[in-house]
Amino acid sequence: MSLARTLLLAASENRWLRENGTQLSFVRRAVSTFMPGETPADMLTAAEAQARLGVGALFTRLGENVTDMREADAVRDHYLEVISLAQARGLACEPSIKLTQLGLDVDPEAAYRSALAIGRRAVEAGSYFWVDMEQSSYVDTTLEVVSRLRKDVPRIGVALQAYLRRTEADAARMIREGIGIRLVKGAYAEPASVAFPDKAEVDANYVKVAKVMMAPESRANGFRAVYGTHDTVIINALERHGDANGIGRTDYEIHMLYGIQRGEQRRLAEERKNVRVLIAYGSYWFPWYMRRLAERPANVLFVAKSLFR
Repeated sequence: MSLARTLLLAASENRWLRENGTQLSFVRRAVSTFMPGETPADMLTAAEAQARLGVGALFTRLGENVTDMREADAVRDHYLEVISLAQARGLACEPSIKLTQLGLDVDPEAAYRSALAIGRRAVEAGSYFWVDMEQSSYVDTTLEVVSRLRKDVPRIGVALQAYLRRTEADAARMIREGIGIRLVKGAYAEPASVAFPDKAEVDANYVKVAKVMMAPESRANGFRAVYGTHDTVIINALERHGDANGIGRTDYEIHMLYGIQRGEQRRLAEERKNVRVLIAYGSYWFPWYMRRLAERPANVLFVAKSLFR
């Protein structure tokens, strides 16, 4: 693991920085590159702007590891309300949630019921329901919850992390069950026994799993293939693979973070390919922001340049 990535991940887990980093003006100015604001109104306005460019959206309210069930219930109610607000505006804006934000650490069954309520509401609104992945210790529980939800929420997907050694097997299971996958590289500090420590290994595993997801037999069960990446080398490799194997340009999707690789987003949209951006909002953004930088340390330079524009 690179020194830059190690330092950024350490910063994401530092309690003092979590509580005080958000107050630093230069940090707040930098994070605006990745998120349009802290309120649902900010997110919806940004989603409308993206829609005019032919780019869809996902939304997530930042937060994790909630230990107060009253707060967890408030998170559930928040998502239910925002799904309705997006529907009223005619926005194709899909919710993406973390199970620990719904109280998974305190009451797993209550977290499941809250996820079920959000998933059902998303499907009723003609949308899709995404469940984010967290640290490796949550993978088994998350996949079990998603499999259980699939019975009542047919339009459901989960994020899988290519840096985990187990992801190829997890992807095969999700494909069999017709559960969509948003494949990302991963951005938590994990031991080498669990995760590939070398970027080249992560990239190779990403492309390997991505090609399996793209196969016609994978997509035959209602499976949705989504690639969450800003890595243009990987995106171009997947496009070449798709073209060479007769896979339609709308048979898979590219998801990126709001504000990153905007030129690439425009290119994909102009070529009538499926592209969406993840729009994050809320006050609990510092650890999320550090992990996004750690996911691709080259983003640090991108952000630094943006501060002087």
